[in-house]
Amino acid sequence: MDLTSYVGNLGREFATLAEAGGAEARALVERLTGSLESAIRMTLLDALSAAADEITRDLAPGSVELRLRGRDPSFVVTPPPAEPLELAAEHATATLDNAPDNDLPIAENGPAARINVRLPEQLKAAIEEAAAKEGRSVNAWLVRAAATTLQRSDQHQRSEPSGSAKRTKQRFTGWVR
Repeated sequence: MDLTSYVGNLGREFATLAEAGGAEARALVERLTGSLESAIRMTLLDALSAAADEITRDLAPGSVELRLRGRDPSFVVTPPPAEPLELAAEHATATLDNAPDNDLPIAENGPAARINVRLPEQLKAAIEEAAAKEGRSVNAWLVRAAATTLQRSDQHQRSEPSGSAKRTKQRFTGWVR
């Protein structure tokens, strides 16, 4: 990513502002232009680094790194490891097969609410296939999968001693001035 055009645009904006201030302001902007260029470049790098950190937090366990090659920053994206969709659907089906229907924390036939969910095409296909294998509709399969996951999560929370902290593997990258 070449920052030169961004730095140049800000320099032109300062020059335009200086025109309104007269000859004294124009002379001041000309004297400060060299110093301002490096300060602007560093500020842009700070903003890009903060953006990369924020994206990394949202993308975890994937990451986004900001790297400098000379004066030009570049992004390196490491996507989170993806379990093949077929294996994910098989795992979900196996988990659902081991969960008795009457132990679900939420009744499947209770009051209904509607939500819209956007799924990647491959995931949708894997869910449809898993539902067909069980002889269920996609909706019934998703309701059962969600209820089973909530039940498992609830049981896991009750089995943890109070005050215990979860430890996750995190990777921090970036640069410091």
